[in-house]
Amino acid sequence: MPINKLKNFNDPVYGFISIPCDLVYDIIAHPYFQRLRRITQLGLSNYVYPGAQHTRFQHVIGAMSLMQQAVDTLLLKGINITIPEKEAVFAAILLHDIGHGPFSHTLENILVKGLEHEKVSLELMKRMNQDMSGRLDLCIDIFTNNYHKHFLHQLVSSQLDMDRLDYLRRDSFYSGVQEGVVGQDRIIKMLNVSNDELVVDEKGIYSIEKFLIARRLMYWQVYLHKTVVAAESVLMKIIERAYQLTLKGEKLFASPAFTYFLNKQPLGTGFLTEPKAIEAYTKLDDYDIMTSIKVWCSHPDKILSGLCLMITDRILPKVEFSNKPFGNDRIEELKKFVCADKNIQFADSHYFVYTDSVRNRAYNLDEPAGQSGGLNIKILYKSGELVDIARASDQYNIEALAKPVTKYFLCYPKNAIFTA
Repeated sequence: MPINKLKNFNDPVYGFISIPCDLVYDIIAHPYFQRLRRITQLGLSNYVYPGAQHTRFQHVIGAMSLMQQAVDTLLLKGINITIPEKEAVFAAILLHDIGHGPFSHTLENILVKGLEHEKVSLELMKRMNQDMSGRLDLCIDIFTNNYHKHFLHQLVSSQLDMDRLDYLRRDSFYSGVQEGVVGQDRIIKMLNVSNDELVVDEKGIYSIEKFLIARRLMYWQVYLHKTVVAAESVLMKIIERAYQLTLKGEKLFASPAFTYFLNKQPLGTGFLTEPKAIEAYTKLDDYDIMTSIKVWCSHPDKILSGLCLMITDRILPKVEFSNKPFGNDRIEELKKFVCADKNIQFADSHYFVYTDSVRNRAYNLDEPAGQSGGLNIKILYKSGELVDIARASDQYNIEALAKPVTKYFLCYPKNAIFTA
C-alpha cells in the first residue's frame, strides 16, 4: 500500500505548512533530519526567555514554508524555475542546518574545534544522497552555489535568505521579544531576480530597513543577551573541563555518542573523513549533553561538578559588558578570590573567571562576491538600476548597521561582586 506523503504541519507561527513533494517527505523522514527535533534552536536562551525552547526541526520546516512562498512569487513574476529546481531548493533549505550539533551555535567549535556546522551539513547531505540514490545532486549543487542559477543559492544562503526570515520571526515569537517581528510576507512578495541575482523591488525598501533593524535588535536582546552569554559560556566550560579530565585518564559518565567525542576530541575537517566520527555525531544531541551534566553534578572533581550545578540550578556567573577590554589587574584579583573561595589552583581559575568578546553586524557591506554578483541586498528600481540597500535607504542608520560592533564581557562568580 503506497504511503501518503502529502502531509501537513500545524505551525504556530505560519499556520498549516504542506509537504509539497515526495523528496521533501523522504528528507524529513530520514534519521539525520529527525535528530533536529532534539537540537534546540537558541542554545540556552530559555534561561532568559522561558518560551524559547523551539528546535532546529521547527525552524527548517518554517524556512521551507517561506521558500515555497518565495518560489511562487518568482514564478508569478516570470522567473523560470523548473519543477526539479523547485524541489531541489526546497531540499536545500531543509538541509542547510542538518550539521548543527547539540545546542546549535553554543557548542560549535567546542565539540570539534575548527569545524563549522555548514561543512558538516554538506557532508551529511552527501551521505543522505547516497541513501537516496542521487536524488539530492541538484540540491547539493544549489547549496554549494555550483548551479548556474545562482539566485536559487541566494534564497538558501545570503543576507536576505529564507533562513534569516524564518529565524527572526520564529525566535521573536517564542522568546516574546516583539522587536524581532518582520513582515516576511511583504518582503517575499517584493523579491525579484535581475541578471541572475536575487533582488528586492523598489516598493519593498522600507520592509528591508525594518528587517535589518530587527536583526540588530534581536542580536543584542536575545542571541547576545548578557545572561544568555553567561549560561552558554558555562556550558562551554563544562565541555572544556570534561575534555581535560578525559585526557588525564578520567572515565566520565556519558552516552556512547558523547563518549566518542570525549575520548577522541577530534579536530577540524579531518573529522569528516572518519566514518565512526560522523556516525557518533549524527547520534549526538542536547539530551546526551544534559544527561551527562545532571550526573556530573555529583562528580568528585569540584570544578566539573561546580560548573554543572551552575547549569542545572541556574546559578549563573555575574557578567559585565564593556566597549573596551578588561584590565588584567582586575582579572587577576578576581581569580585570586576564586582560588581562595573554591580552594582550587590558580591554573584552574579560568573556569570561573574569564573574558571574551561578542560581535554584532546586522548587515555586511563587504560580503564577498559570488559567481554571479555579491550576496548583498540590492534594491531594483523601475529604471532597472540596482542599488545596495545601504546606499538606497534614506535612513542614515542603515549604513551604520554595516559597521561591526564589538563588546567585551567579563564573567565571574556573583559572590565575588563586592570584591570586583
